[in-house]
Amino acid sequence: MKQFIFSFLLLAGGIAASAQGEKFQENNDPYLKRQADSLKQVFAKDGFIVVKESSMNMESEYELPVIVPLTGGSWYQIVFIGEPTSKLYEVRMFDWSEKQVAYQKKMWGDVDGNIISFSYIPKFSEYHMIRPVQVNKKKKKNLPGYIMLFRKTGAPEKQ
Repeated sequence: MKQFIFSFLLLAGGIAASAQGEKFQENNDPYLKRQADSLKQVFAKDGFIVVKESSMNMESEYELPVIVPLTGGSWYQIVFIGEPTSKLYEVRMFDWSEKQVAYQKKMWGDVDGNIISFSYIPKFSEYHMIRPVQVNKKKKKNLPGYIMLFRKTGAPEKQ
């Protein structure tokens, strides 16, 4: 039963993410894009490469599941950038057996308030579900969000 539920969520999340991703292209937020570009440069200097990235259209208080395949033993950095006027940002990550393996929460007013970033090294090669959510003061339906997955490749970039 657990496998069926996870498979259903995988399918539903993929459909929702692709549909929302297409909508977001019309509302591409330049502020989030600049933040993402800056973070890419910072992580590249530390030897990380972008594996996946996506802008997305979110609704206040609703999670948007993102399914990613991760390789056991590889070092990953997961980054979520939320709309700056939101008051709360959370990211939860679950492994294939639906066990929560990571959780981060930020509030508006925190130094790096609209950016959540954390490292993760999976024990096994399997799919993981990343579930970002943001709560906006005005309960907006079209909140821009940006998610990136980096993988450590080796030596840091030379300057």
